[in-house]
Amino acid sequence: MDLGLKGKVALVTGGSKGIGKAVARGLAEEGARVAICARTQRELEATAAELGKVTGGEVFAVAGDLTREADVKKIVDTTVGRFHRIDILVNNAGAAPGGLLLDLTEEDWQTALQLKFMGYVRCMKAVIPHMLKQGGGRIVNIIGNDGVKPIGIELTPSAANAADLAVTLALAEQYGKQNICINAINPGPVATERWDFLIGGIAKVRKISVDEAQKRAERSIPLGRICTPEEVANVAIFVASDRASFMNGALITVDGGQRKALLD
Repeated sequence: MDLGLKGKVALVTGGSKGIGKAVARGLAEEGARVAICARTQRELEATAAELGKVTGGEVFAVAGDLTREADVKKIVDTTVGRFHRIDILVNNAGAAPGGLLLDLTEEDWQTALQLKFMGYVRCMKAVIPHMLKQGGGRIVNIIGNDGVKPIGIELTPSAANAADLAVTLALAEQYGKQNICINAINPGPVATERWDFLIGGIAKVRKISVDEAQKRAERSIPLGRICTPEEVANVAIFVASDRASFMNGALITVDGGQRKALLD
């Protein structure tokens, strides 16, 4: 199936590893020109070189911190300066510290909101003016199922993700009229480098071993396993493509039907 992505320009945040890297690879394989951003320049450049080699596509690295508005502007301006447009924005960067209410600090809440929520807002605010000038575009916000399936041990992710979902819906209604389609994907547990950190946090809060926490996570998913980055990326790439031309304001859950109560 031709997804109509050849020659399109995509900016993928958090593109140096995990889901973002899988999305960037898939877009490059489909013929898109891809800019990836993350905080660490060295790791980012290594990923860009690797993806360029394996896909034969053009993958460009631009480092920046999405908690800083000036960095976001630099990332977007540099991407437009190189490719002259941005057709697709995939918001993926960001993590939020888990934990129970009485253990969370004000800093934990601010960390979650500054990156996982405001980072997405900053990127959309910087990219949408370019899409308006072009006559349209696609934004895919990879958020997480905490926003629709909250749980007490993941309060800050739940709050940041719910805020992301609200903004996605509001902006989809506002900018759909200008042919800018904005959708969200909500993964459950995904086997990335970050999952090792998350499962360790769950084990600590529940006072169980990491192995037991992993087993509980797998039992919470009817499919009996953790999602792969590529499985999330496949959905994101389709949603970003011309094949999804009537998708706008969709909140797509990709979590294997997870029941979070089974994590207790």
